[in-house]
Amino acid sequence: MGAMATGNISKTNDSHSYLFNNALKFGIHKKTFTLNSTNSWVYGSTDKVLANNDFNSTLDFDLYKTLPHFYYWGLANYQSSLSLKINNQYQAGVGAAYNIIDRKYLKFNLSDGILYDNSDIYLEDTIRDVYSTFRNSFRILFHLSIKDIVKFDAAGFYQNSFSSGGDYIVKANLGLAVKLRKWLSLTTALTYNRFNRTMRENTLFTYGITMEKYF
Repeated sequence: MGAMATGNISKTNDSHSYLFNNALKFGIHKKTFTLNSTNSWVYGSTDKVLANNDFNSTLDFDLYKTLPHFYYWGLANYQSSLSLKINNQYQAGVGAAYNIIDRKYLKFNLSDGILYDNSDIYLEDTIRDVYSTFRNSFRILFHLSIKDIVKFDAAGFYQNSFSSGGDYIVKANLGLAVKLRKWLSLTTALTYNRFNRTMRENTLFTYGITMEKYF
């Protein structure tokens, strides 16, 4: 289980802004499967204009019962994002992944699968669209650990609709953690999202501390 809370407040004679980023993670790791739950909330304002009110909740599992370095995955995700003009988005799907490099301290992984997507979005400020589509979900994942003290993670996602070439989602995550104690780490992360249907994107850079507890 892990928890992270970061914030930034800036006030001058001419402007006032703040941003809060909170995340809570829970995971179960066994030899034949893993189960992870991740919840995050970003809330921010600039000069009394709300810029971020973005919530994301993900439940995913991996099943290791076939070939070496190969596994199946499943995913259920809910997202609501003011910055991306997403009122509600539900995704669920399954797929397969393969570890091209599969060492204790170094991993490189490719994954592909199919997601069902039900979205409620704003194409313009007053044009609302509720629709469903099937997406191909492709992911690249990289992990590097140096003596379990320094950890670097990178992930890129491309989710394109089968029914429309202009309907795609791009996500990228970069993370660096330096362990201070067994349960405490200094962390920094860069997250990029683009939802092409609404022609919106956001970038979030955070830094702070992460507390973890293993059971």
